[in-house]
Amino acid sequence: MRPEKTSIVSDLAEKLKHSPFVLVTDYQHMKVGDFGELRNRLAPTGAEVHVVKNNFLKRAMTDSGFPDVSDKLVGQTAVVTGEKDVAPVAKIFKRFATEFKIAALKIGFVDRAVLSTAELETLADLPPHEVLQAQLLGLLLSPATRLVRLLNEPGSALARLLKAKAEKEGAPAEAAA
Repeated sequence: MRPEKTSIVSDLAEKLKHSPFVLVTDYQHMKVGDFGELRNRLAPTGAEVHVVKNNFLKRAMTDSGFPDVSDKLVGQTAVVTGEKDVAPVAKIFKRFATEFKIAALKIGFVDRAVLSTAELETLADLPPHEVLQAQLLGLLLSPATRLVRLLNEPGSALARLLKAKAEKEGAPAEAAA
């Protein structure tokens, strides 16, 4: 392999190694303006999209320890890598694909685990990471909140009973006055 090709493969392999996720998409029929729009939408999430040759991607994936998915690497291929969470990126791809009818996801990897197109679409439907954390925290705190209410209930019931008794005894005295 020529040195410039070796350099391209090694750079791509480094990007794949340092990214928590890798999405492989088909960019066939995509115009330059559409590709620029996709890049602009991905930029706030910290994700980048790069057009690559399938042979280069196969070698870079092999060098980076990814499973062999060479049967999926056909046609015109672009690779999306990022630094953060994959869910917002998958959401952007799903919205972009429905708007423009292009850029269909072929396959994805999260921590080197292979995800099918259906799994990526399910991932795109998840709420943002912060919302999921808040929901999980709510689930974890729910039993503790119920326990505190249960422990406080006898004292609260006694206080309500004493208040009602005091108001009942105080009512005839006020009527006589």
